Amino acid sequence: MFNSIFDTTTTGLSITTALICAGVALALGLAIAITHKITSQTTKGFLTTLVVLPLLVMAVMIMINGNLGTSIAILGAFSLIRFRSIQGRAKDLLSVFFAMMIGLALGMGHVLFAIIMTVIAIFAIIFFTYTSILEPDKRERVLKITIPEDLDYDDVFNDVFRKYTTKANLVRMKTVNMGSLYDLTYDVKLKTGIKEKDFLDAIRVKNCNLKVLLSQPVLEEDI
Repeated sequence: MFNSIFDTTTTGLSITTALICAGVALALGLAIAITHKITSQTTKGFLTTLVVLPLLVMAVMIMINGNLGTSIAILGAFSLIRFRSIQGRAKDLLSVFFAMMIGLALGMGHVLFAIIMTVIAIFAIIFFTYTSILEPDKRERVLKITIPEDLDYDDVFNDVFRKYTTKANLVRMKTVNMGSLYDLTYDVKLKTGIKEKDFLDAIRVKNCNLKVLLSQPVLEEDI
């Protein structure tokens, strides 16, 4: 169904065919960049990368004569260079691999396939970004409490958690301030209708009015 516009090999590729693929690569790269711009915080440099990446991937595919295994190995190395020292966010990674996939398809001459997949993927990204289908439960929170070293944290907050939460799991603890304080991190799920200020005030009564932080869960790749 999705036939390649190339002959059996990319050897002897005509200038017209190459220009068609290059134009489609830039157009689809621009579509990917615009989609990333409207669904995520980003920079001009990264958007420029998304525009040009399909063209460069296509050129690599043509130069290695359509050998898919070799191209994947080379492009895998390219992607590692991009994220070797800077941790990428989930949407950044998605857009990079999206652009690479389009470049691979165009490098093998599958222009119609690349266009259709771009339309479907862009629709899916926009749909799931602006709908609540995949929205996490807003009552799920991360609670960070600082306590003095002599406070027994095993049971001291149980009554508060029973009153204000349906779930409270201790996930991390560490010492701070030369061991004189503990930082406790809990995954909590607040009960419906409770006031967050009342919850924090109840915690402060128990932890000697030291630092308390209640925040939305944030994955490291989204920071």
